[in-house]
Amino acid sequence: MDCVFCKIRDRIITKEFTYEDEDIMVFPDIHPLKPIHLLIVPKIHTEDYLDFNDQELITKIKKVINKMIEEQKLDNRGYRVSINGGGAQLVGHTHFHLMGPISVND
Repeated sequence: MDCVFCKIRDRIITKEFTYEDEDIMVFPDIHPLKPIHLLIVPKIHTEDYLDFNDQELITKIKKVINKMIEEQKLDNRGYRVSINGGGAQLVGHTHFHLMGPISVND
């Protein structure tokens, strides 16, 4: 498999994690769009968001995103959570972006 996120998961590519458990890894984006730009990546490989249907894992990801919002102190500074899919993603492995701070003009 030639997926960069799977290589990070398998420790073929070294990465410092902001958070990690048995199902999810979180690390800074290498091309941040905001001062805080974290990638929340499920360890199981799913090519596109439309194919990502594990409800238990989706619930767990939401909890991890909430935790990252709190830890990064973005809850009152503005943040954006986004998902790219349908060919718009640079890496073909479902992942979520947490970015902030975001103002109303961003």
